[in-house]
Amino acid sequence: MSLWVIRTFFLLLCTAAGYAVSQYRPELIDGGRYGVAIGFGLGGLLIALDQMLKGFSLRAFSAATFGLLLGTLVAWLIERTQLFIYADEKTRWLIRLGLFLGFGYLGMILALRSNKEDFSLLIPYIRFRSQSKPENLIILDTSVIIDGRVTELIERRFVEGIIVIPNFVLQELQYIADSQESSRRARGRRGLDMLNRIRQCPRVEVRVHETEIPGETSVDARLLKLAQSLDAKLITNDFNLGKVAELQGIPYLNLNDLATALKPALLPGDIIQLKVTREGKDKGQGIGYLQDGTMVVINGGQSLVGQQAAVHVQSLHQTGAGTMVFGEVKRDEAA
Repeated sequence: MSLWVIRTFFLLLCTAAGYAVSQYRPELIDGGRYGVAIGFGLGGLLIALDQMLKGFSLRAFSAATFGLLLGTLVAWLIERTQLFIYADEKTRWLIRLGLFLGFGYLGMILALRSNKEDFSLLIPYIRFRSQSKPENLIILDTSVIIDGRVTELIERRFVEGIIVIPNFVLQELQYIADSQESSRRARGRRGLDMLNRIRQCPRVEVRVHETEIPGETSVDARLLKLAQSLDAKLITNDFNLGKVAELQGIPYLNLNDLATALKPALLPGDIIQLKVTREGKDKGQGIGYLQDGTMVVINGGQSLVGQQAAVHVQSLHQTGAGTMVFGEVKRDEAA
């Protein structure tokens, strides 16, 4: 909204400037109505140009300027070779115009398509380094915001930096929160609540990134493009998105991988305390769950359903869904 306030003020300023020119320099603009119309039209044209360049960042503008200068230099070198010395003056003027326009355009396009490594090859002995400490930018995707665990990590200082929330992620959360399906609507509202908690955390800065990503339609593709352009780290719960980010050289963190790495390491012979929640498939067995959701099959636990029990771990079995723990009730508890 603040951008439109600035644009409206700029449009009014241009209109007033056009009227002022018509009053003080009537030889340039004859009549106040024409001055207002010209000022308003010029301001509207610039605002329309601003809208067309919505996805054009300052970094892209710098690259395009460098490409234009490089193309102009190449065109000037070709023109100075005297290849067209036998052409008449009018023809040489047209050739110069074609050279500068053509090489300027090619230079801008090639610069916009290039990355840092290409510029390093062009200027191999020069490295442009920031003298200040680089910003630690972190981009959150929709799944990890709705999950909510990243909010706890931020509040407990395990994640520090500048949190970047893309505008298209906000739009996706709002779309989910407005869904007709109650479960999706609850997930969307939870995501918005988590964002408010992150924004109110005094230990981190939250920025809403409003620049659109041209040429991409899916949210995942735009997230990857944005992380690449900002040199930011991506935090997600999406396994496939993380793998694509890894292939593209984008640093990322999958919270599910972090949760798996932080699971307590159980070994045969350990004693654990847990509640027996239900009966098992076999006679005399009970089933319980650790805090991370790992299922524990308890021999002799059928009679203790609904009670706390001390379980002696006997073995661990790895399955496609995770780890299963097999144990038995300690004899003094069974007695």
